[in-house]
Amino acid sequence: MLATVPTTTAATGRLLLANLGLDGFDRGLKALARTLGDAGFECITTGLFQQPSAVAQAAVDEHADAIVVSMPSGAHPTLVRMLIHELWSRAANVPVFLVGALAPQDWAAMRAAGAAGIVGPGVSGPQAVAHVTNAIRQPA
Repeated sequence: MLATVPTTTAATGRLLLANLGLDGFDRGLKALARTLGDAGFECITTGLFQQPSAVAQAAVDEHADAIVVSMPSGAHPTLVRMLIHELWSRAANVPVFLVGALAPQDWAAMRAAGAAGIVGPGVSGPQAVAHVTNAIRQPA
């Protein structure tokens, strides 16, 4: 379980948290939403079984500062590329973070595809908050 983050952390922004594809496991994403929320982020969840086009449109509609995607099913190589393409087609410059048990051999390919960051297993709550905060504050 992620550590509690002090509420004095200077993190702010709107985050869209999504489970892409047929993955029905959302416990980790809910825990991360709680951690990010405690740090000052506004967290919006899409629910389970989302398609990349729906997540991209929700990010635009909600004026999200970043998208946090969970996909322990292993479908990330395909679905993340589709999500990033959908964002580009909407001219939305929204960083995409991947969280969860992603195979380390896929990390470089996901970054090359446009993922802003990967928060893998064993990352503490404060580290996850720092990853997201740093990417949101990067100039476009």
